[in-house]
Amino acid sequence: MKKLLIIFNLLFLGLVPAHARHIKGGEISYVYMGRGSQQGNDLYEVTLRLFLDCNASGQQLDPEVNIAIYSNSFEIPLPGSAFIFPLTGDEFIRLTTPNPCITSPSPVCYRLRTYTRVLEIPRDPRGFTFVFQRCCRINGLVNISPNSNVGASYTNRMSGFEILGNETNSSPSFAIKDTVLICQNRPFTLDFSAEDRDRDSLTYEFCEAYNSPQQGGGGAAVDPTPPSQISAVSYASGFSGGSPLGPSVNINPSTGLISGVAPNGGDYVISVCVKEWRRGLLLSEHRKDFNIQIDQRCDLAAALLNPTYINCDSFTNTFENESPPSALINTYHWDFGVPNLTSDTSNLATPSYQYRDTGVYHVKLFINRGEQCPDSAETDLKIYPGFFPGFDVKGSCVEVPYTFTDITTARYGTVNSWQWDLGDPSSDADLIFTRSATWKYNSSGPKSVTLKVTSTKGCEATVNKIVDVRDKPVVNLAFRDTLICSIDTLQLVVNGQGIYSWGPNYNIINPNTISPFVYPKVTTVYKVDMNDNGCVNSDSVRVRVVDFVTLNAGPDTTICLTDSVRLRPNTDGLKFAWTPAAFLDDPTLKNPLAFPAATNTVFSVTASIGKCSASDNLIIRAVPYPLSDAGENTLICYDDTATLVANFKGSRLQWSPPAFLSNTSGRVVLAWPKETTTYTLAVYDTIGCPKPGLSTITVVVKDRIPAFAGNDTSVVINQPLQLRASGGDVYEWIPASYLNNSLSPSPVALLPDNFQYILKVSTLDGCFALDTINIKVFKTAPDFFVPNAFAPSGRNRTLKPIAVGIASFDYFKVFNRWGQLVFQTSQFGKGWDGSINGSIQNTGTYVWMVSGKDYTGKSVVKRGTAVLIR
Repeated sequence: MKKLLIIFNLLFLGLVPAHARHIKGGEISYVYMGRGSQQGNDLYEVTLRLFLDCNASGQQLDPEVNIAIYSNSFEIPLPGSAFIFPLTGDEFIRLTTPNPCITSPSPVCYRLRTYTRVLEIPRDPRGFTFVFQRCCRINGLVNISPNSNVGASYTNRMSGFEILGNETNSSPSFAIKDTVLICQNRPFTLDFSAEDRDRDSLTYEFCEAYNSPQQGGGGAAVDPTPPSQISAVSYASGFSGGSPLGPSVNINPSTGLISGVAPNGGDYVISVCVKEWRRGLLLSEHRKDFNIQIDQRCDLAAALLNPTYINCDSFTNTFENESPPSALINTYHWDFGVPNLTSDTSNLATPSYQYRDTGVYHVKLFINRGEQCPDSAETDLKIYPGFFPGFDVKGSCVEVPYTFTDITTARYGTVNSWQWDLGDPSSDADLIFTRSATWKYNSSGPKSVTLKVTSTKGCEATVNKIVDVRDKPVVNLAFRDTLICSIDTLQLVVNGQGIYSWGPNYNIINPNTISPFVYPKVTTVYKVDMNDNGCVNSDSVRVRVVDFVTLNAGPDTTICLTDSVRLRPNTDGLKFAWTPAAFLDDPTLKNPLAFPAATNTVFSVTASIGKCSASDNLIIRAVPYPLSDAGENTLICYDDTATLVANFKGSRLQWSPPAFLSNTSGRVVLAWPKETTTYTLAVYDTIGCPKPGLSTITVVVKDRIPAFAGNDTSVVINQPLQLRASGGDVYEWIPASYLNNSLSPSPVALLPDNFQYILKVSTLDGCFALDTINIKVFKTAPDFFVPNAFAPSGRNRTLKPIAVGIASFDYFKVFNRWGQLVFQTSQFGKGWDGSINGSIQNTGTYVWMVSGKDYTGKSVVKRGTAVLIR
C-alpha cells in the first residue's frame, strides 16, 4: 500500500516527465496605438495567440514568452529583443453547437492562451517582422513527415514608411470563432477569415507552416531565429503547404472560406497567409498556423457532385452521389435536367438515365428531401457519344523514323487537340502536339506510346500502344527447317512486306520473289535477304532431302481393357494414315490415341514425305482389370467402428488411406474414422493388366453429439439449482442423487456439498455421448466475490465479479480515483481489461460497485477497491 501511495504522489507532484507535446497553432497580430514618447517612434499593441491541446499541462503552459522583432532592412534585432510578453488570457474553446445531422461526434476543444504587450517601436523604411518560436507541436500529424518532435515558428511582417508614408496601420487578426467538427471523406466548409480595423483589402492563400530550431528541445525560444533562417516543415507525400489537406480541399482567396472533401481521419497542420492591401500596395502579411482534426468516427449525410461531367461513350449515363455512403441518408431524388420534361427523375441511389439527344443538362441531386438532414448538389452533364480515339503506326527499326497518325473519330464536334507521348526515355522532346508525329528512336525495345485527344464538345480520351522498335526488321519465315523427298518440289514461304532476294541459285524458281519454289536433290540451306523501307535483315531455310521414308510402327504392347494408349512410331515421315480409324482419336496424327475394343487389335500406319511413303503395323493386347468390390457404404456413430470386407479376384490388395484402419492389406479390416471418409480398395494381378482394379466404400460418420451438461457453477447451501442439458433426444443424469428427475434434461438439484454429475445424451438412432458438470456449494449467504488486484498482462487479466447464489445480475461498474466511470457491464462473466477506449491505463487503485438479486429475489449490493498492476 505504501508503494502505491508513493507512485500516486509522484504523479501529482509532477516528478514524472511532463514534456508532452500540445502545441496546435498560433498567430501574431498588432494594433497601432498612437505616437511614441520619442520623435519617430510609434506605439503598437502586439498579441500572440497560442493554441494548445485542451489537456496541455506542465512546461507547455508558459507564464510568459519571448518575441523577437527584426528589421526588414538589415534583418537585425530591435534593441531589447527578444521582448518578454506576459500571459494576459487563458480560455477553453469547445464546440458548443455541433451539426445535429452528424452522428457519433468526437469532442472538439482547444485551449487559447494570449500574450499581449504594448511596445514603442522606431519607424523603419521597410518595417519589421515579429517572430515567436517554440518546440513541441502535437505528435502524429498526418501531413507532416516526420510527424513527431516538430517545432513551430509564428511570424507577422509589417511594412515601413516606404509603403505607408505618413499613414498608420494595424494588421488583420483572424477571428476567434466556435470551432467546427469535420468528418473524414465528407464535404465541409471552414471559415478562416480575418478582420481588419483599417478596412484594407484582404487576400487569403494556403502557405507553408514553419518549423523551429526548438524542435525536440525545450519550451519557447529565448532568442528566436531571424526570418531568413526559418525553414518550412517537411510535408508527407501527397501534401504541401499549398495543399495541406490534399487536392480535394481549397481556400477562397477573397473570403478565406476553406471547403472541399475532407481527407482520412487524423490531425493535420494548415497555415493560412492573410495579406493586407491598400491602393494595390502590400502592407502586411501574417499567417495563422492551426491544427485541423478530422474525425474518423462521425457520420454526415451529404450530397456531392463534381462541377461537370461528360459522357462521350453513350446516351445512357449512370449517376452516383460522390459523398461516401452514409446511414443517415434515407432518400434520394434525382432530376436529370431535361428541359420541359417532368418524368426525368429517379429515387434510386445510383440511377441510370438514357437521354434522347446530345447537349448540356443541368442535373440536381436531393437527399432526405422533406426530411431531417436534407442536402442538395447540382452539376452540368455533357452528352456527346461517338468519340473513339486511335492511331496508326508505321516503322520497322531504329534505322528509319516511325510515323504516328491519329485516326480518332468524333460523331459530334471535331478533334481539336493532340498530345503525343512517344515513350522515348532518352529525350524530353518526344512530346508532340500535332495531329501526326514522326520520330526516330536511337535504341531498340518496347516503347509505350500514348495519344491524348480532345474534341470541340469537351470529350477527352487517351489511347496507348506498345510499339516494338527493333534493331532489324523481322524476316517472318513460315519455317526454317523442313524435309522433302528427292522427287518433290517445295515452296518457301515468307509473311510480310518488303523486298526479298534468295540464294544460292541452285534448283530454285523465281529467286527474287517473296515465295520461290525449290527442288534440291541434296540437303541445301537457302538464304533470304530482306529490305523493309530501308531496314535490312536476312534469314535462312534448311531443306533436308531424303530418297525414301524410314518407318517402325513400334513394339507390340499389353494394356488394361477399356484403357487407351498413345502410339509412337519411329519415323522421319511428315504425314500419316492409321487404321482402323474407328479406334483412334485422329488417324492422321503421328502419335494418335488408340482405344482398342477387343483383346487383340492390329493397327497399321502409312508414313509419307511428299510423294515417298512406307507402311508398318503393331498389335495391342487388352487384358481385363482385376475384380475389386469394397462393399456397400455404411453408417456409424462418432467414435464407433465399421468392418470393411473386400470381394476381389487378384494376387494382392491394398486399402487407402491408411488412417484409422486396423491394417491395409487384409480382406477384412476395421475402420474408425472421426469424419466421413471414402476408402479405396486397389486389387493387383499378374496376368498382364499393369494397373489395379479400384472400388470405393464410404464410411459415413454421424456428427458428434454435442452433449452439454452446462458450465461448472457454484451455489450456496439450500439453493435449488436448475440444471439444463442439451445435445440430443434422450437424457440421463448419473448418479440420480439429489435430483427431482434424473431422466429430465432440466432437473432441479438440491445439494448438501460439492458434487459432480455425469450426463449421458443419446439420439433416437442409438448414438450417445457424455459430459460432466462440477458444482461447488458455498456454505455462506448469496454474495459477490471480487479480487483486490488484477494484472492485464498476468494471470488475472480482467477485473470481474464471481457470483454465488445470484439469480440475476444488474451491473458491475468500475471508477477511477476522480470518480470517472471507466467500465460497466450487465452480463455475467464480463470484466474490465484495464483500458479506456483502447487506451491502456496506468497502475492505480480503482473503485468497483456490483449489484444483483439472489435466488430468493433479495437485492445484493457491494462496493470495494482493486489495484490495477502493470
